[in-house]
Amino acid sequence: MTRDDSLPTDRRLRQEILFARERVYHFGQPTPLEKLPLTGNMEIWVKREDLSPIKAYKWRGAANRMATLSELEAARGVVTASAGNHAQGVALAAKKLGIRARVYMPRSTPKVKQDAVLTHGAEYVSIHLAGDSYDEAVQAAKADQAQTQAVYIHAYDDLQVMAGQGTLADEIVLSGNGPFDVAYLQIGGGGMAAGVSTWLKTYWPDIEIVGVEGEGQASMKAAIKAGKPVALPQVDLFCDGTAVKQAGELPFEICKQTLDRIVTVTNAEVTSAIRKLWEGLRCISEPSGAMGLAAALGEKEQLAGKKALVVLCGANVDFLQLGRIAQSEGSSTRNSRTLRVRIPEEPGTMLSLLDNCFSGTDITDFQYGKTDNSQAWPCFTLSSENPADLASVPEKLDATGLAWEDITGATDIAFRAIPLRGDLLAHPAFLRLDFYERPGALHDFLAKRVSGNANLVYFNYRQSGERIGRALIGLDFPSPFERDAFLLSLPPQGDGYRLCEPLDAAASSRLAAP
Repeated sequence: MTRDDSLPTDRRLRQEILFARERVYHFGQPTPLEKLPLTGNMEIWVKREDLSPIKAYKWRGAANRMATLSELEAARGVVTASAGNHAQGVALAAKKLGIRARVYMPRSTPKVKQDAVLTHGAEYVSIHLAGDSYDEAVQAAKADQAQTQAVYIHAYDDLQVMAGQGTLADEIVLSGNGPFDVAYLQIGGGGMAAGVSTWLKTYWPDIEIVGVEGEGQASMKAAIKAGKPVALPQVDLFCDGTAVKQAGELPFEICKQTLDRIVTVTNAEVTSAIRKLWEGLRCISEPSGAMGLAAALGEKEQLAGKKALVVLCGANVDFLQLGRIAQSEGSSTRNSRTLRVRIPEEPGTMLSLLDNCFSGTDITDFQYGKTDNSQAWPCFTLSSENPADLASVPEKLDATGLAWEDITGATDIAFRAIPLRGDLLAHPAFLRLDFYERPGALHDFLAKRVSGNANLVYFNYRQSGERIGRALIGLDFPSPFERDAFLLSLPPQGDGYRLCEPLDAAASSRLAAP
């Protein structure tokens, strides 16, 4: 086949995808296309780019571009900027082709991605951390290019890079599982969306292509609205692989023709999609990798009777980030809301609240610290499989005359800023407890163990995703004798709880400090 550079950009891209077929499979093999187990009248198929040589799709574009370098260009070496996955693709190709590469990455790049770059590139690659965002890393890489005359390998704004990404669509077409009614394609700079949408539209002209961007990083949506790529003032970094301030020029030219619409997804929706991928396929996706599925799940009513395609574009998530994702909003499959309730600061009132207002719900987070002698404002995150149980809580609170407010998503709750006035405490005792994750465990402890003159003055608890939930609680007593008697009589294990340890005097003093 002869290359024709006079063709319009979209036709040149199709041509380059055909050329890419001849190159990319020297660096890796095709990836599977799997059906996601779901209930309901819809099909969602997942392109498993997490099973590629670098656990992300970007090996395709990087390898295709570097395979086209002339001997003179290869001798000059290459330089690139990347949030992580493109850098691994460059490293993989650099080692295979024997080309020196310098990679600029943001200082916030997950360690797993940095280590993977060095593993794939070995002695052919060096990493340079620059700036706090992808765009700042680009500036540093471009300065390097200007000084050294190395060849710059763009992560997305390059026709041959886009063509390499398009080979994943070629595999989808050849899989025999199509045609698809709709494809949800995540967008950072737009290279993957441009290459994949072009190829899918070529073979299935009626397919609906939906671009997917994070709520705080919708650069392509902004570009299409403005009629040209424009820089966002800032970008949300949760989906770090798509955290790009400005869409690429070439991807924009393609996407404005091939995208039928663009939707945005929240971080909570992405987290929920990560969980769905784990539960359905036992695979772990990085946040950007689950964006397409997040959009599809958000439109499940519209997908009834349809066949949808999503791309799990990467699995290079830092291990430490998994814990934060699991604890973040959206990780639960249950409905939840956070309420702040005013109750009298008297013994037994907390138990009464649980009995009268929260029945049918599960307390997944409980934050409270005593700040007043007459009233208390404990904060509860409640969840339930049945939305009606949650909806009934405000009515129950109103019926008892208790003041309350919905503080779902509040910053102080997310950061667990629990105030406690130590000067209001007489003779406190702080306990480290584990509650078994079953309905009624907290209620049973308060009903059976906290009685008499004991007053609950501090509670810090949230579900951990394990069979137990860890809690730090504080009780106050009128006299040291009553406190000591309580501690001596408290069994190390009882209905719904087990006692880890009372806090020592130093730790208790820090919590109860005035």
